[in-house]
Amino acid sequence: MARTRLYRDGALIAEDFPVADISEYLKDPHSLVWLDLCVGDGDDLHAIVEEFSLHSLAVEDAVMEHQRPKLDRYEHHMFLAAYSTKVDAVTGTLTTAEVSAFITKQALITVRRDGDFDIDAVVHRWDASPDLAASGVAYLLHGLLDHVVDSHFDAVHTLDDAMEGLEDLLFDDRPHDQQVQRRSFELRKSLVLLRRVVLPMREVVNTLLRRDLHVIDETMAPYFQDVYDHVLRATEWTESLRDLVTTILETNLTIQGNRINVIMRKVTSWAAVIAVPTAVTGFYGQNIPFPGYGQWSGFIISTAVIALLSVGLYLAFRRRGWI
Repeated sequence: MARTRLYRDGALIAEDFPVADISEYLKDPHSLVWLDLCVGDGDDLHAIVEEFSLHSLAVEDAVMEHQRPKLDRYEHHMFLAAYSTKVDAVTGTLTTAEVSAFITKQALITVRRDGDFDIDAVVHRWDASPDLAASGVAYLLHGLLDHVVDSHFDAVHTLDDAMEGLEDLLFDDRPHDQQVQRRSFELRKSLVLLRRVVLPMREVVNTLLRRDLHVIDETMAPYFQDVYDHVLRATEWTESLRDLVTTILETNLTIQGNRINVIMRKVTSWAAVIAVPTAVTGFYGQNIPFPGYGQWSGFIISTAVIALLSVGLYLAFRRRGWI
């Protein structure tokens, strides 16, 4: 179902009115309209294409999935594509929700393919700052972008916390090699996806800040600049986390290699200790006469040799930290 709002002279006048009434409201130059559509194909946009002179390429991008975040300029409007993000704190899996928007002088039309994008959170941001409604479409656009960028920030923060937990597992006394590898792979995959939706937003917001577009007035300029700063911070944070997860993977491999070396050193040392009684008993097992053959003295001597050599090797390896 379509959701609608009407602002006039900075005040909310009506909402949830029929889409057919938009034409009448737009005749007033002081009116500002928001229209939200949850569409499945291009037919759902047919009713507004002619009313707002929407470009066919922009309409096609609005109904197609997996668009790259971008801001396109057309003769009568601009087209925005963006994604909100959410991270499962338990699994580290990142999910995205796509939203498209047509930006005109008197209207903001948001288009969603499903209900994953939390449009109610955007409406809440608008209602939290009604004093900015006089700035027109820039006011609506700021609420939308602020929600999108804040979701990026929340996702990066959650991934950062998950990375700290991964570091604790990495340096735990008990080995967690398989868990660390699986978790690192999941976080790396989420960071790659997050980077795809965060990086292009820098160009989107930077373009909106251009004065020649005449989209943002002096009142809203500081707010959009704040959004741009958040975009830069989220971008830099995402890049640093990608480097960190790579470092964690390399460190885990190094720790595994060191652990294997320690194990091999211990096994080799014990094998050397065990080789002493094997050699001595093997020597005394020869079927030929030798000093002490068939006598208790031979048994006592061989036992003493085994004990002395084994203890000597053990102490020597222990002193070097091999056992």
